[in-house]
Amino acid sequence: MRLLRLAFPVLPVLALAACDKAAPPAPEQTRSALDAPPDIPVMGPERPILAFGDSLLAGYRLGDGESYPARLEQALRARGVNARIANAGVSGDTTAAGLQRLDFTLKSQPVKPELAIVSLGGNDMLRGIPPAQTRANLETILKRLSDEHINIVLLGMLAAPNLGKDYAAGFNPIYPRLAHEYGAVLVPFFLQPVIDKPDLLQDDHIHPTAIGIDAIVSATVDDVADALPKPGGAAPYSGTGAPSGRTSTSSPAPGVR
Repeated sequence: MRLLRLAFPVLPVLALAACDKAAPPAPEQTRSALDAPPDIPVMGPERPILAFGDSLLAGYRLGDGESYPARLEQALRARGVNARIANAGVSGDTTAAGLQRLDFTLKSQPVKPELAIVSLGGNDMLRGIPPAQTRANLETILKRLSDEHINIVLLGMLAAPNLGKDYAAGFNPIYPRLAHEYGAVLVPFFLQPVIDKPDLLQDDHIHPTAIGIDAIVSATVDDVADALPKPGGAAPYSGTGAPSGRTSTSSPAPGVR
């Protein structure tokens, strides 16, 4: 399998697909921001959230309760949000595969989600799929969610520099443009908190360790909480008129315009 390098020279990119299920090394014992007091009592009705994406959500080679959706749910509940996150991450999924299973995933939820967290496109980039196809698939996914009045957090990805400036010019703007068009909250580069930090990455140098997941959760939990619909608030943007979405307040990664 060809090695690619993502946003920084020390990060060779392997496929986001789960190529094997070997047990990861034992995680380091360290105190996470997610474990820090004080806890706020969980209040209000349950807030159903759908995490829809690839191995970065599925929890590739992580233990039970260590995936991004699981740790994000804990972080939200520690902030008093009565969150329940359904993990619909599938390792190896492209945007086309995600689109193909979206309707089934939505229909299989016991309660319609108030919010969908979407993380797709990394495998498209790794396979060199034309950015126009990636954009078209992601746009259809976001439109489907918007039509269902489900708020959206879009987790952005960057093209590996090895693919060239032309590919990056077509791929990198997909996420900010679609977030703007569909009123989604944008996290410009989902892996930004673990880039160039080998102790936060597994030995494939792309998938976060459990500690790396905690770093990503700490960087994104406020954006997810803010994206939840407010009681009595306006319905999410449906693709017409002026968009109401915003970009994450975290610093954008290089290459995202």
